[in-house]
Amino acid sequence: MTDLTKSTVSELSRLLQQKEVSSVELTQAYLDKIEKNKKLNAYLDVRPEVSLEEAKEADRKIAKGESQSLTGIPIAHKDIFVTRQWASTAASKMLEGYMSPFDATVVEKLKLAGMVTLGKTNCDEFAMGSTTANSAFGKTLNPWREDVVPGGSSGGSASAVAARLAPVATATDTGGSIRQPAAFCGVTGIKPTYGRPSRWGMIAFASSLDTAGIIAQTAEDCAIVLSSMIGFDKKDSTSIELPGEDLTTELNSGVKGLRIGVARSWIDKTDPQLRDSIYSALEVLKKEGALLVDIELSKANLGVPVYYIIAPAEASSNLNRYDGIRYGHRAQNYSDLIDMIKKSRDEGFGPEPKRRILIGTYVLSHGYYDAYYIKAQQVRRLIAEEFDGFFSNSCDMIVAPVSTGAAFRFDDKSDPLSLYLSDLYTVPPSLAGLPSMSLPCGINSEGLPLAFQLIAPKLREARLLGVAHTYQKATDWHKKEPVLNSEE
Repeated sequence: MTDLTKSTVSELSRLLQQKEVSSVELTQAYLDKIEKNKKLNAYLDVRPEVSLEEAKEADRKIAKGESQSLTGIPIAHKDIFVTRQWASTAASKMLEGYMSPFDATVVEKLKLAGMVTLGKTNCDEFAMGSTTANSAFGKTLNPWREDVVPGGSSGGSASAVAARLAPVATATDTGGSIRQPAAFCGVTGIKPTYGRPSRWGMIAFASSLDTAGIIAQTAEDCAIVLSSMIGFDKKDSTSIELPGEDLTTELNSGVKGLRIGVARSWIDKTDPQLRDSIYSALEVLKKEGALLVDIELSKANLGVPVYYIIAPAEASSNLNRYDGIRYGHRAQNYSDLIDMIKKSRDEGFGPEPKRRILIGTYVLSHGYYDAYYIKAQQVRRLIAEEFDGFFSNSCDMIVAPVSTGAAFRFDDKSDPLSLYLSDLYTVPPSLAGLPSMSLPCGINSEGLPLAFQLIAPKLREARLLGVAHTYQKATDWHKKEPVLNSEE
């Protein structure tokens, strides 16, 4: 019998609707595979009895003819989304064992679509990092090679999808946390327009940047699942007042006549193997009928310093609520209230959240607020205007790198600054609130995946996914998968 866990969401949907497989069978197959591959540490909380109960309910709906296209399909959720039946920890000791009284809107919407939760995936603590080595519960391994990072902060979601421990996973992207791990793990990841998916029930890091998205095997799968995730939510003050949208409508529109902006100066600065792979991807799109236009993203080059002022400032404000009083970790030994808060925060937070709280508190402090925070917001506006200018005048979509190379070793970048610089190409679209996605486009000489980034104008997810689907129909890089130790 074929291994069901290798199938895409669209394939599984067809099998379930035609009753060729049950959701219980499918869910059990994934749970067995998760158990066999615990070493990857992709999951933080798996509760088979709860998942199987959800699968039974999905099978009942399919039997009664009450199913939707996603009914019965398993999904993993990044441990940044709160869930009622699985612990919600943000991979931090501060929230260890925390059980939320409600589901995040994204989780709730996918439940209503009939999806079955497999568990919660590992991430960098409070989504702060590029390696998933900042998790308080141990690092996640990259299934392609265990000595290299899976990327971050959504490394658990990317590793799970790459290892086929889930057909699809939710993820979040603040400055590249969907696109970079998707690139490093050889899977497809999309960050939609800021404000399209609800942030209600997402454990906050930087509120003006945090965006929910999807990691899956294909652009088609991303389109199917993301369609059920987006839509206005009155509980989220940053939610865009737009109805839901079927993002699969432009999957087969092709790219004939599409103007693609090529960020050549960015591409040329990457590792030679990655550079060649991106140019090969551009040739594929050109052959499909796209027009290539050279562009120079000069203001976007300022993205990293701007991001590492704004994001820590918002983080220091958001993480202020973890004081050991209302919820979260509380120190056992303290002399008074102030001492309790100090010790609780010192014991509960890991090094990276502490670092960002310190930076954020500094840039928001009296005397520095105007010099740093206000100035960073002004440059952020300039970056957004630069993208808008290109989309208004010279191109419909932009191709850029996701990173400077393939996944690096865990011990290659030990200082925080070198890790922050790995966000060079993912941060600018985040600051501008643009939809962007990572697509596999090669394998390097060390056997590691390579990827490129597609950036679209705001609210053009359907077009973005259509371009990605056209590329994936013409290539097979997204079909490559790692060999797991449990399969050898």
